[in-house]
Amino acid sequence: MTVLRRAPRSRAARKEERTAWVFLLPWFVGMAGVTLGPMIASLYFSMTDYNLLSSPEWVGFENYSKMFDDPRLLKSLSVTFVYVAISVPLLLAVALALAMALNRGIRGLAFYRSVYYLPSLLGASVAVGILWRQVFGTDGLVNKFLALFGIHGPGWISNPDTALYSLVVLHVWSFGSSMVIFLAGLRQIPEQYYEAAALDGAGRWHQFRHVTVPLLTPIIFFNLVLQVINSFQSFTQAFIVSGGTGGPSDSTLFYSLYLYEEGFGHLRMGYASAMAWLLVVIVGALTAVNFYFSKRWVFYGDGK
Repeated sequence: MTVLRRAPRSRAARKEERTAWVFLLPWFVGMAGVTLGPMIASLYFSMTDYNLLSSPEWVGFENYSKMFDDPRLLKSLSVTFVYVAISVPLLLAVALALAMALNRGIRGLAFYRSVYYLPSLLGASVAVGILWRQVFGTDGLVNKFLALFGIHGPGWISNPDTALYSLVVLHVWSFGSSMVIFLAGLRQIPEQYYEAAALDGAGRWHQFRHVTVPLLTPIIFFNLVLQVINSFQSFTQAFIVSGGTGGPSDSTLFYSLYLYEEGFGHLRMGYASAMAWLLVVIVGALTAVNFYFSKRWVFYGDGK
């Protein structure tokens, strides 16, 4: 029986490997110190009574059991799920529509692409949150515009029935990153597919439905997963617009905002850590569900 032995590596190969590890070392240090370390500490704190001012006291799963009896936590979950369910499909639809418009070869494409991408950089900023309060306030620009037509608009961000939807509009406004990804995907679709569909008598709608969408499903899926994760982490918009309270009447109490309030407002860091891990489980479960059902509607062009 012949035993195959790995040929000894040359000195140059070993030197290249050591060089590679040296360049990777900062990433491993950052991963351990900024990601894994805080995660392990958070998991420990989630099982303690910890207020940042005194030593943590071990309480086991008490913080997790408290969640089921916390009406504000359940309210924050409800608000967040509604926000994600409405804002994510709207954002993807707007991003895809504008990407298709820009894909038609208009002049100054680079300029328009940059302009439309800008809201993605500013959407989660404090300045835009303050601007949004002015735009949707009782005397804001939206109501001033409606007044031109004799319509008396409500205080959009001070009304529990409309406050959340003003944040949905803000989230949809930050469509730029998804639009750029869609545009890159549209550029990869071969033109001959559209020519063949046109020869078969397919109009623009049928070309979009039977050519564009099937070939773009991997990009749609990618954007969907990213936007669901990002939407569950939304914080700044609700914090600024509601003044950090999640009001009015907890209508904008995002889960991340309530987590911040518990951890840094009431110094219940143990409970806040448990809430953070619940969020990890929720986002992980939704991502797994998306991947599971993607087998039924995502087309990769390789028969899978």
